[in-house]
Amino acid sequence: MAEVQATGWRHIWNRMTARKPIEQILREGQRTQMNRTLSRLDLIAIGIGAIIGTGIFVLTGIAAAEDAGPAIIVSFIIAGFASGLSAFSYSELASMVPILWLGVHIHFLAWIVGWDLILEYLVGAATVAVGWSAYVQMLFRDAFGVTSKPAITGSPLTWDNKELTFKVVEGKYIDIPAICIILFVSTVLVIGIKQSSWVNKLFIFGGIKYIDRSNYKPFLPPRDGNSFGAKGLFKGAQRVFFAYIGFDAVSTAAQEAKDPQKDLPWGICASLAVCTASVHLDLKGQAAPISFALEAHPNTKWLRILIDIGAVAGLTSVILIMLMSQPRIFFTMARDGLFPRIFGRLHPKFKTPYVPTIGVWHYMTSVGTLLAFILVNIGVIVMRYTHPHMGRGFIVPFGPFVIPIPGAAIALVLLVLSGGPTIYRLFIWLGIGLIVYIAFGYRWSRVGNPDKWSPEDIAYFGDGTMAFDEESLSGHNDKVFDEHHLSQEQVPRF
Repeated sequence: MAEVQATGWRHIWNRMTARKPIEQILREGQRTQMNRTLSRLDLIAIGIGAIIGTGIFVLTGIAAAEDAGPAIIVSFIIAGFASGLSAFSYSELASMVPILWLGVHIHFLAWIVGWDLILEYLVGAATVAVGWSAYVQMLFRDAFGVTSKPAITGSPLTWDNKELTFKVVEGKYIDIPAICIILFVSTVLVIGIKQSSWVNKLFIFGGIKYIDRSNYKPFLPPRDGNSFGAKGLFKGAQRVFFAYIGFDAVSTAAQEAKDPQKDLPWGICASLAVCTASVHLDLKGQAAPISFALEAHPNTKWLRILIDIGAVAGLTSVILIMLMSQPRIFFTMARDGLFPRIFGRLHPKFKTPYVPTIGVWHYMTSVGTLLAFILVNIGVIVMRYTHPHMGRGFIVPFGPFVIPIPGAAIALVLLVLSGGPTIYRLFIWLGIGLIVYIAFGYRWSRVGNPDKWSPEDIAYFGDGTMAFDEESLSGHNDKVFDEHHLSQEQVPRF
């Protein structure tokens, strides 16, 4: 009896650690049914569009008021440095496997990463939509004297950080502006990725010139409880880490890039470099902090209007990129059988994932990004040893340890500094994901259950399913394929 039970557990373990062959992932990426229309400039714009906006117009005020004060500028630099280390690792993995990298390589790990990215983008879009709504309301008030009604422009629930509980806000029932921007952006995304990139670039170039730059004294206020001082600097860095989701989003567009192996590293590194160099510092703990701060100064109505316009443009770009990324994560997971197959269907006319482009959930921010950064840095080290001869369009400089290990370590430190309640919510989210995985992903995984996939499904999502046997599930037949080999001299440098 014990022997039978041990065999059963071994079978479950082998299925959870089943590996999807690299050559199958590459073949699926090459045979994508999506339209490859994104150029290098489009990918860079996607990264910039997601980074510029969130940090400036939404989280800056909260982080400055509660964590670092005017020294939030240093928090941005810390977060940018940590993101830069991970950007190198993202670039190498993206150049190796130009498809959303969560498909690499182990079945259960792919699910964990995918579930984490769902948290990152769904929550991100919801958070930014709330900030967008606040700026639209201020724009109408400053430009036209129209005051919004709280009942239809505010969320009925709020999170109390002191009491660690949700509270009902009296007199507020629904945030209609936030819902409208989500519906508008979703419509643009269904029409097509190229059209979405046009809209994105329009909002970037229309809003970036309104970024305000200021300095405040004292630059780093003294320690006051859990805020300010050195600890406040790092807490602020953890909070504004949310703003650096942008370069992560570039990798989700891999299947629609014209030349993903060359252009993805450019899109990731260039967008992060441009945005980190654009130092921004504004103040006050509001959903629309910049406009709120200017209200204290007379004769600044014209400037508030310009900033409101710039904020609306910048935040629209952020929402666009986040809602663009989320359906592509669903699409990749559905193709591997880790999510219902309906999420892997493309629009018959526009060739875009349209079923998941429906809505967003609620509140959490940087922890999902930090966890993804930890995993991707570890992934570079693992892939250097498991696939040393596989072609890489970009190589992390100074070997597999000098950059990935500090990148993972800094992300881990910032994750720990996020505080117990935030980490608890992350584990609750992962626990929910584990339940969903057991109920669906484990049963319908394409790698572990090829017999449940009809010929029609295989024809739609691509061929190359591997046979279900204990040897393949254990990963013993994971080969290095010479056709993907490039010598060190042949690897193009970024």
